[in-house]
Amino acid sequence: HVQLVESGGGLVQAGGSLRLSCAASGTIFRTNAMGWYRQPPGKQRELVATITSDGSTNYTDSVKGRFTLSRDNAKNTVYLEMNSLKPEDTAVYYCNFRGVVMGKATIRPEEYWGPGTQVTVSS
Repeated sequence: HVQLVESGGGLVQAGGSLRLSCAASGTIFRTNAMGWYRQPPGKQRELVATITSDGSTNYTDSVKGRFTLSRDNAKNTVYLEMNSLKPEDTAVYYCNFRGVVMGKATIRPEEYWGPGTQVTVSS
């Protein structure tokens, strides 16, 4: 199993900044990618940004130039720096892990989600 611990959400005014962190722990054989998704009120969950083990990043268009995703491989932790926040960034943000996990008798690819952290941007 893999546990994801998220931190850093909160309330901020438009134009402000927040930093989200997500630390993965457990029987991780290999981390392939980690990242963040978000679910705005009344909408479906959507990609925010992901980063692979070699550092390649992918951002949704609406956050390009404002958000930066980085990772510390040694700590299996990712950081999402969010600048110039807008009210439309308001959502529950979920950490995502994709990798190979060790079981009692197996090693297999799995995907995990964090519990979510609320980000609210006031106008």
